[in-house]
Amino acid sequence: MAIAKGIKIIAENRKAFHDYIIEEKYEAGIVLSGTEVKSLRAGKVNLKDSYVQCKEGEIWLIGVHISPYDHGNRYNLDPMRTRKLLMHKNEIIKLYSTVKQDGLTMVPTKCYFKDGKVKFEIGLARGKKNYDKRDSAAEKTAKRDIDRAIKNQKKNSDY
Repeated sequence: MAIAKGIKIIAENRKAFHDYIIEEKYEAGIVLSGTEVKSLRAGKVNLKDSYVQCKEGEIWLIGVHISPYDHGNRYNLDPMRTRKLLMHKNEIIKLYSTVKQDGLTMVPTKCYFKDGKVKFEIGLARGKKNYDKRDSAAEKTAKRDIDRAIKNQKKNSDY
């Protein structure tokens, strides 16, 4: 069987973009069992309320729900278990020091297949205040209204 090239997005964490300001993004691999990969291929993953934590020089993904595979029987693992992320040692040290110094947090923003391997996009995030959330919502509606007006203007013009 040939390995698919390119990127296929499995899930995105939209709540992270609502609750945090994402400053930097990193790519990390993940340690999974076979039935978890099959479940991911079916798109059965939930990134809401998940986060990444550094412990003893390793980074761990906490709170991600990967539903059990339908035909997995005894090989299915706990859907909410803590999973190890794979990154280079110098990247882990850099992330750990940045999180400790600046008071940032690490959240998974995206899960995808890249050349047949499961990858997670990790974002260094700073929490938003309520007024920041209102400002970003107002900006989105203003941009949507402007785009709609431009589209209508082009449609109604006599070119």
